[in-house]
Amino acid sequence: MERRLFIKGLGAITLITALPFTDALALDGYHHVDPVRDGRPKKKHNYAMVIVQNRCIGCKACELSCKKTWNLSEKPENYRTKVMYIGKAQSFNYRRSWMPVLCNQCDNPPCVSVCPTSASYKREEDGIILVDPKKCIGCKTCMAGCPYDARYYDERIHSVDKCTFCQPRLEKGLEPACVENCLMGARVFGDLNDPESDVSKLLRKAMSYHVLKPEEGTKCNVFYTTRT
Repeated sequence: MERRLFIKGLGAITLITALPFTDALALDGYHHVDPVRDGRPKKKHNYAMVIVQNRCIGCKACELSCKKTWNLSEKPENYRTKVMYIGKAQSFNYRRSWMPVLCNQCDNPPCVSVCPTSASYKREEDGIILVDPKKCIGCKTCMAGCPYDARYYDERIHSVDKCTFCQPRLEKGLEPACVENCLMGARVFGDLNDPESDVSKLLRKAMSYHVLKPEEGTKCNVFYTTRT
């Protein structure tokens, strides 16, 4: 999927500027989600990330830390996460508005179902979606199947690559690099199975939250909110 199609798919977020920013979000597939009781598979850990958009200042420290952590190419098309500029927020101070995007670690991932070699797979214990470079044949079918443009082909390893919630860091008890290095606390990470985790508390506290493209039925584990 080309990036311009992904941006077009955001619809009201990018085109409607006469409304308050949170209302513009509401017109683009906004809905209430219960991440625990939304027909999701039971897992030992249900890792999730909450993006608090009104905290994001577009500094892109998350992008830089991700590229450094994973030794990614400086090419802009090679990314595990990025921050998109989506317009000027209609608020009292008219701040710019930014949207961090990454793999949504879907519970119903089309990238996994379309992979012809099972190189893309979902871990049962925590739902993290990984790519086995030894099995990847570079057909890029998974890239076309992802509704969120969250994958890229890494020519250095001859395989598709993507965000993994920094899975090796999680195993060491660390947060994803993008979360650890976010200056404004716009990225919050944790286990939805734990009611006392930061993400569980934030979603309970938030007046409302949403996922991207809910009509795709992918059951995302990345949530967005602007009101906490």
